[in-house]
Amino acid sequence: MMEMTAKSKKVLHAQVEALSRKVEHFNKTELESLILMFNSLMAEQVSRGRPANGLKRGKFRGLLQGTFEMTNAVMMDGVFRSFDKDGHGVIILEEWIRGLAVFLRGTIEEKIMHTFRVYDLNNDKFISKDEIFHMLKHSFIKWPSEEDPDEGIKDVVEITMKKMDLDHDGLLSFDDFQKSVLDENLFLQAFGPCLPDNTVITKFEQLAFQEPEQ
Repeated sequence: MMEMTAKSKKVLHAQVEALSRKVEHFNKTELESLILMFNSLMAEQVSRGRPANGLKRGKFRGLLQGTFEMTNAVMMDGVFRSFDKDGHGVIILEEWIRGLAVFLRGTIEEKIMHTFRVYDLNNDKFISKDEIFHMLKHSFIKWPSEEDPDEGIKDVVEITMKKMDLDHDGLLSFDDFQKSVLDENLFLQAFGPCLPDNTVITKFEQLAFQEPEQ
């Protein structure tokens, strides 16, 4: 890694101080490591073409695949949308830190909010039967050849909605989703994996937060 200039060290210190007041779950040393990782990803991204003002979808998806072992395209697009809070089509530094805070160390309430954003495919604040069907169709790998896979998925959608649609309006609101997950945690990722498992988190943290060589 190239030696940092006095100016870049000053900028890094200012970023750490600012983010430490806004984001929970990381100490200042960890924040510094995640900022440097973001800067490295940005540098790789702009090695060809014009600089971008944040991580683009393709670069972020590469990270989700290579580092967090995600393979479901629908889920990866949803995770990008969850990180990209302002909807500008790129992930800026603060969104990167906030997103990872939930991804790696979020409370159950924070994870519920993240997962709901992922599953709300059209961002209308509700999860519909069509959205559930679409997600499950991309999550289920294999069906017996003699069965109609769409019919099987529709059956799962109906069963799931009966359990989670608490106000019986045909849609899952955030309130429906939150109450269902708090009552039964298995519902958290019912429509597809959009959070890393503990083994992946441990590997990422060991890599990201390792002590620098002397």
